[in-house]
Amino acid sequence: MAINRQRGVLMLQSGLRLDGFAFGAIGESAAEVVFNTSMTGYQEILTDPSYAGQIVVLTQPQIGNYGIAARDAQSDGGPKASGLIVRERSAIASNFAGEQTLDEYLAAHGVMGIDGVDTRALVLHLREAGAMNGVISGVDFDSDSLKSKAEAAPNMEGLDLVRSVTRSAVGEFEPRDSTPEEELLALPGGTRHHIVALDFGIKRNILELMSAENFRITLVPATTGAEDILALKPDGVFCSNGPGDPAAVTYAIETIAALAGLVPMFGICLGHQLMALALGAKTFKLKFGHRGGNHPVRDEQTGRIEITAQNHGFCVDADTLPTASAGTDGAEPTHWNLNDSTLEGFRHRERRMFAVQYHPEAAPGPHDSGYLFRRFRKLIEELSPPGIDSST
Repeated sequence: MAINRQRGVLMLQSGLRLDGFAFGAIGESAAEVVFNTSMTGYQEILTDPSYAGQIVVLTQPQIGNYGIAARDAQSDGGPKASGLIVRERSAIASNFAGEQTLDEYLAAHGVMGIDGVDTRALVLHLREAGAMNGVISGVDFDSDSLKSKAEAAPNMEGLDLVRSVTRSAVGEFEPRDSTPEEELLALPGGTRHHIVALDFGIKRNILELMSAENFRITLVPATTGAEDILALKPDGVFCSNGPGDPAAVTYAIETIAALAGLVPMFGICLGHQLMALALGAKTFKLKFGHRGGNHPVRDEQTGRIEITAQNHGFCVDADTLPTASAGTDGAEPTHWNLNDSTLEGFRHRERRMFAVQYHPEAAPGPHDSGYLFRRFRKLIEELSPPGIDSST
């Protein structure tokens, strides 16, 4: 099948220009340009709300060969990334579950892609110079004009993007493959605990895996206050992944600080950063971030090395975590990134909180870290013994 070729261009604020071919919704998009090293899972990456405000470069050279399947989407409403850059867009899509080609999918949702560019050179540039703003265009090819547009795009530092991806109302999560309640209660440790999930841009597979642990999940908007959350009588609170600068999400930090110690809490990615900020720690922006499905992390509690999926541009400064003082045990690092020794997880025993920076739901990625959902259940059951159905 021949691909209709239409001119496209990428311009970074550094002045690097790469010409290629536009696809999807032909237009223009300016945002932070970041790269992901995953070998597969382009649909899950595109629909991850954590990519809001970012144009994603995929290092896997051929993209689109298995098309788009609705079941693989990690959020409703199509892609959340601002654009896509690939080396080669597949001319065909072969998949028994496929419903659209990548080109058709992006076009239907108003998202532009560009292929035919040297993604190896681009990724090397971003590694050396750091993630930066850029613009992809199929309508403007003037270098000076494009560079000005890239420079004018919002800076990720100080940017609250959570409001653009969070849900608008409280709602109950319904898993795709629900299990009858009598089967749930027949399982070992079959208590169905009630979780309130703060939606900062949550991925669907996180919810599916928590549901598989027999949690009943109530989703609430990111702006929900502590009193309203407690009024829902949760057995635990989950702080989700999401986009943007965690330090800018001040309303969520205040809510988490008010909940800390009152109910068991678990956080992933942005949730990890917000929970640390609520305890008084600080965050900083990484040079080019961690995005991909092959990042080694050591669990200090077991000594085990996990291969993890990651997607984050900010990180918690481990040196600023509150340490033990008179009457408290403080926060304790639990996971470390073996590539650059950055913090990947912490816990606070006294306040019954723990969080990880990476994505244990593995969509896409390895399944090494699925135990964390069971660890959350165990933390809750230390307070609510098995055998009592807390959903009633």
